[in-house]
Amino acid sequence: MILTNKEILSKYQDYLENQRHYSQNTITAYINDIETLMYFLVHEDLGDLNYLTSRIAKFYISSLHSQYDPKSIRRKISSVRSLYDYLIEQGHIEENPFENVDLPKIKKSLPKFIYEDEMLKFLNQIDDSTALGKRNKVIFELLYGAGLRVSELTEIKIADIDFIKQELLIHGKGSKERIVPIHDLALQGIKDYMSQARIELGMKGQSQTDYLLINYKGGHLTPRGVRKILNKELSKQASAMNLTPHSFRHSFATHLLNRGVDLRIVQELLGHVSLSTTQIYTKISKEKLQDEYLKAHPRAFKEGKNHE
Repeated sequence: MILTNKEILSKYQDYLENQRHYSQNTITAYINDIETLMYFLVHEDLGDLNYLTSRIAKFYISSLHSQYDPKSIRRKISSVRSLYDYLIEQGHIEENPFENVDLPKIKKSLPKFIYEDEMLKFLNQIDDSTALGKRNKVIFELLYGAGLRVSELTEIKIADIDFIKQELLIHGKGSKERIVPIHDLALQGIKDYMSQARIELGMKGQSQTDYLLINYKGGHLTPRGVRKILNKELSKQASAMNLTPHSFRHSFATHLLNRGVDLRIVQELLGHVSLSTTQIYTKISKEKLQDEYLKAHPRAFKEGKNHE
């Protein structure tokens, strides 16, 4: 049975939702990438998804270079390659046209992080005298204190907090859950926020929400909202640091490794499936180690400086 493009898209979306259990954001990204390919096929009059060849696949990748950076191209091809793997599995086609195509190389860059003293200064300067200030303190204490992705942070519900064990249940990527510890300062910040500030903010909403973090209107705080709050806080502190919510997660990992925490423990805390994903932070840690060594060791000074 030959499926139309519309039928393929519908069946694949159902597969991602009900068998792979991907998040809605991930599913939307996959579908958007496939629709980009479909638009190309229609625009170039190259037929339907069913009849795509490796030659057309190479032509498609070539066309992407004028619109997207290498990282985006690789993501888009990964999405459509997964689609064709699914079609093979379902018996609709025999070969994946994207199986052996050449993809653009991307320059690997180290994750951005900030030093411990800079992080502590940022956290200590947050004005928590207001309801919004108390909420903001919780946001950044959890991003840094638990190494959370911003999407994980905004999905925390009150029921996910174990105040006795000092733990958080985190709903991670691909519906994977993990338990992370909460340090005393972060836990106390949550208690202070929930005792009055959250109630005050919640009164502005039309309906109650189970989510821990709420916006100034009393509704569910979104990742986009967290980014706005961070930019506003940096401006308020007149800080020149180029921070994103993800910088707190990177800093969390780097600071733990700098203090000798085992790599596999950091992997578990971050919720990384593969240890190789976590290992990128060891390079940052080693660079920090070398930097501190060169600044501190008496024999590491350059020529021309006082060696006495």
